[in-house]
Amino acid sequence: MREVYINKISAFLPNDPIDNENIEKVLGQVGDRPSRARRIILKSNKIINRYYAIDPKTRKATHTNTQLTAQAIRGLQKDGLDLDSVDVLACGTTLPDQLMPNHAIMVHGELGCEPLEVVSTAGICLSGITALKYAYTSIKSGDADVAIATGSENSSAIMRAENFTPEIQSSVEMLEKNQEIAFEKDFLRWMLSDGAGAMALSAKPNETSLCLKIDKIFSISYANVLDTCMYGGCEKLEDGSLKGWGQYTPQEWLNKSIFSLKQDVKLLNDNIVEYTVAKPLTQMLEKKMFKPEEIDWFLPHYSSNYFRDEVYKKMIKAGCDIPQEKWFTNLSSKGNTGSASIYIMLEELFNSNKVKKGDKLLCYIPESGRFSTAFMLLEAV
Repeated sequence: MREVYINKISAFLPNDPIDNENIEKVLGQVGDRPSRARRIILKSNKIINRYYAIDPKTRKATHTNTQLTAQAIRGLQKDGLDLDSVDVLACGTTLPDQLMPNHAIMVHGELGCEPLEVVSTAGICLSGITALKYAYTSIKSGDADVAIATGSENSSAIMRAENFTPEIQSSVEMLEKNQEIAFEKDFLRWMLSDGAGAMALSAKPNETSLCLKIDKIFSISYANVLDTCMYGGCEKLEDGSLKGWGQYTPQEWLNKSIFSLKQDVKLLNDNIVEYTVAKPLTQMLEKKMFKPEEIDWFLPHYSSNYFRDEVYKKMIKAGCDIPQEKWFTNLSSKGNTGSASIYIMLEELFNSNKVKKGDKLLCYIPESGRFSTAFMLLEAV
């Protein structure tokens, strides 16, 4: 089996950054008064700037998800990658522009490069890393020599005010009475951002510059243990099962907000860190996949700074004490871009000249859809 290297990383963030005071102007106000929950949520998540594929003056869309992804890939091209040399294109996203054709096919069409194998991975935050794993295993097995993997999100497309009916902000009282976050529709409006990232992988390291050798991509699902937590395009029934959009009438799609993103708050707060940090890290360390003391950089994708200390507590519980001074995140400046987040984090760190030859990196990507998680081990060579 061959070694696999990440040779180039690119990120694309649409338009100028939006600060906290202007989010509601860009997304639009729901109802007859500004959101009362916004300031509480922003104080907790510590996001300062984020990016939207929306013109702030006209409030019209400036990019589709497909276009965001293609722009990130063109960044690889500007860095010297010959797109016509690529054997595999693997793209992950939470919300593609359409139900079909799949997202990666649309990205290939947007790029207009030569025929190649194209794969789209579904999911939420893990869809970006599963796309990366497909590219990785294709090269490792010898089926491909060069591959591109992407993660992208265009969350603002469904977060604009026009997509919501005025609702009583019952979650505000919950937010004010306790410090836990209510992951409801209004919460997600102040959390999610747009952006895309792309990586070029090959079986050969860069000849004259640093690259990242992929040592391991470990992912695991706990859907056999826990019910669905985050969902869209369906309703969660009292027995925990999901009823999909195809079983509702078009009028019910509107009345029940079938296509909005929703979260089972109690299930999330009770389980997210235990099942995406403590359990998988314990399993990885039992299998001697890595030694915590050898990790130079830890890149955690958490949706809110609220979870930072909780993640660290569970890491210690699992016997994986990586001091927080070794952590790198750009959540505050780039926002929560879902499946693109790990790409956008790695792009900034990789191109910062802070990573040195021999450094070992551990990336953490959780998903609350039905509780799954991934860790990726990299070495700078």
